[in-house]
Amino acid sequence: MVGRFPWKICSALILALLTINMPCCNSGKILVFPIDGSHWVNMNFIVRELHAKGHNITVVRSMSSWYIKEKAAHYTSISIPLPEGINIESEEFMASFLRRMLEIRRGEGSPLAFIILHRELFSMLSEAHRAVCQMVVTMFEDQQLMKNLQDTHFDLVLTDPGFAGGVLVARYLQLPMVFNVRWIITGEGHFAIAPSPISYIPTLGSRVPDKMDLVQKAKNMLHYGLGLYIDRFVSSPHYNALCARYFGPDVDIYSLIQSADLWLMRVDFVFEFPRPTMPNIVYMGGFQCQPATSLPPELEEFVESSGEHGIIIMSLGTLVNGLPTELTDKIATAFAQLPQKVIWRHIGNRPSNLGNNTLLVKWMPQNDLLGHPKTRAFVAHGGTNGVYEAIYHGVPIVGLPLIFDQFDNLIRLQVRGAAKVLEVTTLDSGDLLHALQEVLRDPFYRRNMQRLSRLHRDQPIKPMDNALFWIEYVMRNKGAAHLRTESYKMPWYVYHCLDVIAVLLAAVVACLLAIIAVCRLQSLHSSHSTPNISRSSNPHLKNSQVLNYYQ
Repeated sequence: MVGRFPWKICSALILALLTINMPCCNSGKILVFPIDGSHWVNMNFIVRELHAKGHNITVVRSMSSWYIKEKAAHYTSISIPLPEGINIESEEFMASFLRRMLEIRRGEGSPLAFIILHRELFSMLSEAHRAVCQMVVTMFEDQQLMKNLQDTHFDLVLTDPGFAGGVLVARYLQLPMVFNVRWIITGEGHFAIAPSPISYIPTLGSRVPDKMDLVQKAKNMLHYGLGLYIDRFVSSPHYNALCARYFGPDVDIYSLIQSADLWLMRVDFVFEFPRPTMPNIVYMGGFQCQPATSLPPELEEFVESSGEHGIIIMSLGTLVNGLPTELTDKIATAFAQLPQKVIWRHIGNRPSNLGNNTLLVKWMPQNDLLGHPKTRAFVAHGGTNGVYEAIYHGVPIVGLPLIFDQFDNLIRLQVRGAAKVLEVTTLDSGDLLHALQEVLRDPFYRRNMQRLSRLHRDQPIKPMDNALFWIEYVMRNKGAAHLRTESYKMPWYVYHCLDVIAVLLAAVVACLLAIIAVCRLQSLHSSHSTPNISRSSNPHLKNSQVLNYYQ
């Protein structure tokens, strides 16, 4: 009797052999220094996945944190007190700032409004960076805390460099640094480490496409100059003071940012304009996106009641309660005239003219609603998280950008024919109604967004898996210096080869001067020389001929 072949044993052996050859990373210790608000929403996705893979996560937060909870199952936290009077991480502070920005933007066409708008923005940014630096000083001056952090022997620091507190902590602890990044303290992250010609790469706040006419290029240059101003006078001085205090006079915050081992860039070139890049930039745009799951019963019932018309969802992100009442009334009026059902994430007073087709909720499962087959459009402010979820599920957008990068995000979708963007400060109900009807009725918008969705999903590895691999790569190899250019250590004149140009110009000038000098000497020599004619040189020349010659 022939025995059965031991397939189970064979399979187990093959699996063991494959596992031996796979790169592995033992349970590591990761210190996370995040930014609150919507930035924490996407950082938290990575933290959860790292915890699920067995890594120990410690999150640094302020005691007044808005979104980052002190206790969670997937991380432990270190809570740092902020000095009294600093409340930038409160929802009230951001809502108040938004209302002020909207008020100023109503006169945006005038140069005075432009100046006032940016003065307010610079003031808020300076206050925010000052608060982060105060938090870092509190940490550094707590010797027991810093000793505990050093004794923990973390493998790396994972931070968002939109505020650079985590950069300073990583330097202090001498740890490899990984960024979860799109923005840094001066603007878009690529500008710090990759060649970024502003002739075709839009800068933060410029609201221009990559194909620019002369006026748009001038506008792009203006905003590039504003970015330089922010770096020099608004953000960097706060951090550079700490660099000089704790690390010495030769260290500055911009160089520390440029020295990061790995940049996990929240970008997908399905969405972003093409541009030069660097080896230590890993793209993970849309890493937080996932297939839709079933809705809560009451929401599912409301969605199904929409029939063939489908639903529209609206969310303006973490700043939802900063909208003026007159604006929410206009939005409610437009929604009430549509045959579609509307699910609106709204916090605050109920609009007086709310239609029967509109359901107000304080929270909604945005990803699951975007993935529902009855969803027809998404009214959004243009935050990165919502934009990528809309791309993932192929839902066209009607954009109402409020502040920061939201304008630039929506411009990118509008250029690709997947969004209709409105100016919120001059919005009336007719404008919103017309835009919604256009997006709902014209298949152009849905077709373009679904094409972006197909391109975004057509990848060899999921963005989250890619991000996790590279984080563990840095942990396994104690950094990734071989991927990082050292150009940030060069003086600006060396980086732009001005020293070479100067030497070549000097050589050319020296050659020209030498040639000119030789020519002038030869000319001088010729003018002072006279012919030396004598009889001995020509015995046949008679005396009279010699005399006549000189006459």
